[in-house]
Amino acid sequence: MAKTQLGARVDEDVAELARKRAADLGLSIGDYLARLVQDDASGLRAHAMDAAARFLAEHQALFDEAEDAGQPAAGARAA
Repeated sequence: MAKTQLGARVDEDVAELARKRAADLGLSIGDYLARLVQDDASGLRAHAMDAAARFLAEHQALFDEAEDAGQPAAGARAA
């Protein structure tokens, strides 16, 4: 597939974050940005955010209980 060069101005902290995330994923900046755009355009990001919101809504009482008790929820583990 042919590639084209894009230019965009972003804040330095955003640029640094993009560089770090691309490196973490073993991608070039261009490939990382292409992946973000493709995920956004395909609705993948929106689908993932919806799933996360449903998860939090289903388990909110457990999180609230743990927060009120000042300790981790039963079965919760550090990532």
